[in-house]
Amino acid sequence: MNTLTTGRTVARTARPFHTHEGAGFPVRRPFPTAELPFVDPFLMVDQVGPVDLAPGEAKGAPPHPHRGFETIQYVLDGDVANADSRGHRAVVRAGGVQWLTAGSGIVHEALPTPEFLATGGRQHMLQIWLNLPARLKGVPPHSQNAEPGDLPVAVTPEGAELTVLAGTSHGVTGPFETRTPVLVAHGRLAPGTSAEFTAPAGHNAMVYVMRGEATVAGEHLPDGHLAVLARDGERFTVGAPDTTAEVLVLTGEPIGEPVARSGPFVMNTPAELRQAEHDFSRGLMGRMPV
Repeated sequence: MNTLTTGRTVARTARPFHTHEGAGFPVRRPFPTAELPFVDPFLMVDQVGPVDLAPGEAKGAPPHPHRGFETIQYVLDGDVANADSRGHRAVVRAGGVQWLTAGSGIVHEALPTPEFLATGGRQHMLQIWLNLPARLKGVPPHSQNAEPGDLPVAVTPEGAELTVLAGTSHGVTGPFETRTPVLVAHGRLAPGTSAEFTAPAGHNAMVYVMRGEATVAGEHLPDGHLAVLARDGERFTVGAPDTTAEVLVLTGEPIGEPVARSGPFVMNTPAELRQAEHDFSRGLMGRMPV
């Protein structure tokens, strides 16, 4: 059988659970869960909203540390003011992205801007965690930012609109320098449209339905559900047969190393986690400016 022509199939699906993060904002999370702790090299997908907030209701994530991985903050509605212990400050507005390589360790905050807090409005964003291999967990922290106009958009032959944050798909390449080969793409599918994606042999691939209902490799996927694809081909198709759908498409080369995680730290061993906690308590990851 030629796997290149038959394409990938769905290995498993996962439904999200609901929790709260930061100062108490609600999130919908397809993983990590006890049943699906991670999909190498991706560690987490959180969807915040969409929710309409009254003045004064917006919440964010007060100062917190990270070490050993990368965070991808994709803001779809609302404004987020980011600051960190290395003195970097940036406001990510609707359609923009911050890609933070925590590396050896950093303290970071992500808060609503004063204007958004005062006026309220729609809040919607994705938070994606991407692991780093052991050889890169000690790199200096680094932040990359992209404005909405920096993110390329492709229209597939089947009629879907695709925004590429990282990697290459349908002739466009995202603006972010990545430490691990990945594709991070946001697809918008009108009823009756579809998009075919390619994932290299050996790479993991998954599709998360942000809104609406979709089909993935011919299987129905409800709103909020995640499909993890088998490594039995290199192509897979995402469609929206009946309703408008928005999907997050992730593919990546597995790192294949042990994962030890505790809250904001992701290392390879429990000893490295203890060292991270010790270093943070001693202020070795920096402190937020007063």
